[in-house]
Amino acid sequence: MLAEIRIESLGAIKAASAEFDRGLTVLTGETGAGKTMVVTGLHLLGGARADAHRVRSGSDRAVVEGRFGTAELSAEDTGAVEEILESCGADRDDDGSVIASRSVSRDGPSRAYLGGRSVPAKALSNFTGHLLALHGQNDQLRLMRPDEQRAALDRFADVNARLERYQKLRDEWRRARRDLADRTERSRELAQEADRLTFAVEEIDTVDPKPGEDEQLVADIRRLSELDALRDAAATARRALAGDADDPLDGAHTATASIGRALASLQGTDDVLLQGLGAQLGEAATIVGDVAREIGAYLSELPSDASTLETKLARQAELRSLTRKYAADVDGVLAWAAESRARLARLDVSEEALSGLQRLLDELGVKLAAAAADLTKARTKAAGALAKAVTAELAGLAMSGADFTITVGAATAQPGDAAPLVLADGRTVHAGSHGVDVVEFGFTAHRGGAVLPLHKSASGGELSRVMLALEVVLAASSAGTTMVFDEVDAGVGGRAAVQIGRRLARLARTHQVIVVTHLPQVAAYADTHLMVDALGRDGASGVRRLDDDERVAELARMLAGLGESDTGRAHARELLEAASADRDTADG
Repeated sequence: MLAEIRIESLGAIKAASAEFDRGLTVLTGETGAGKTMVVTGLHLLGGARADAHRVRSGSDRAVVEGRFGTAELSAEDTGAVEEILESCGADRDDDGSVIASRSVSRDGPSRAYLGGRSVPAKALSNFTGHLLALHGQNDQLRLMRPDEQRAALDRFADVNARLERYQKLRDEWRRARRDLADRTERSRELAQEADRLTFAVEEIDTVDPKPGEDEQLVADIRRLSELDALRDAAATARRALAGDADDPLDGAHTATASIGRALASLQGTDDVLLQGLGAQLGEAATIVGDVAREIGAYLSELPSDASTLETKLARQAELRSLTRKYAADVDGVLAWAAESRARLARLDVSEEALSGLQRLLDELGVKLAAAAADLTKARTKAAGALAKAVTAELAGLAMSGADFTITVGAATAQPGDAAPLVLADGRTVHAGSHGVDVVEFGFTAHRGGAVLPLHKSASGGELSRVMLALEVVLAASSAGTTMVFDEVDAGVGGRAAVQIGRRLARLARTHQVIVVTHLPQVAAYADTHLMVDALGRDGASGVRRLDDDERVAELARMLAGLGESDTGRAHARELLEAASADRDTADG
């Protein structure tokens, strides 16, 4: 729910703020006062493209800030919102609300903020997408597009699970198609590449390098090149520590013997200090003994002849032949070989491999066709129910003779189609990202007349009511969101306007509804009435909440442009009383 909005230097509005409650809120004012700027501000919070021309003359930037509550969202939407906030590092305010803001510079880029953190406009769009549903006259035009009509039907049919299954199968099917086409069209080229890779992999396998072997060889060769010096150094050190292993009498003057004698002398006393030093000498004796044994093991491992060096050098030459061709080191050669083996598995252009891939493609095609048919069945079933419900709503909107239809047809594949799919009944259709169906809304304003596509048959006022009827029917799928309607009642008047007000009031029982309107019949149904009007000589506008008397005057102005006329005010009161009685009856 939108709790509050603050706008600075946006269009006609110099500085304004407004608080919103649950239920139906209407926003009225003279033409050009800046009502639509409130909606523009909400569009900016929704991540819409920032237009520097919207910045008020004389100001460097425009700022829009909105405070949103999330307590009334569904569990699914709440989880999605929490994930977005966590990913952005955004924080909630003390009252649990989330503050979103957008600044538009006259000369530079726009900035978006969520929960006190700077975020991309896309992140702001993802957040507000779960909280706001904006409907304006441009949205009516979008309703003319087949993809928007399909999306509306899918919302009603709740086909998310079916659609995800179809899309997953379609991705696998398209990969298999591309693979088969690639192998078939480039069979000679791929066969040559396979031969080159096979030769390289066999060469590597023959040498059989081990991870890190090249580095180990460098160390071994360096040691072997200094074999005599290393042996002398190690032997001298061992004799100094533990004597000659072949001469037991040689150990009398070694470090081990000296430490042993010193240790025995210290341990023979009763002095605590000397005994403590003796313990340290004991540790030293242990260390010296360990070092002597390790040196002995080192000496035993040293090669006895120089032929080992030649063997190591020859092995190094073999590895270098690989590193010159395939990678900078042995680990890189092994990684290249692994990648090449995987590539070889995909380069098999034998008849058996192509036949196997064709069988896989056929199997995936059957599964995809079944998933598409399941999706079509769900849409077709839902289309009848949605069309019936919308037609009933249109009757309540003073269009009792209207007939709304939804046709679900197949998208026939054209010559050269990139994704032709053969269905179980033999038809070849285009497998699009959202199925094989083409959804078309049909409409006639008079029962018995020819039903034509919506874009050919509906006037502006009729289109407004069709969209409103759709939203009322689809409202159950978006409970808890804030729905904003920007002059969607344009081109409507009289009894139809009363019915629109009644439907918006009904929608406001489960949603927060904000409506920008010029119709007094709609404004009369509002729970909260906000007005945008000029506040100073500089043409700046502001937003204020109307009390009962001010509301009567504003409705009188909207009725006849005579806000101070007794007759106009009497008509306004009558309209308010009628709307109030109508709402009480509906609630009862």
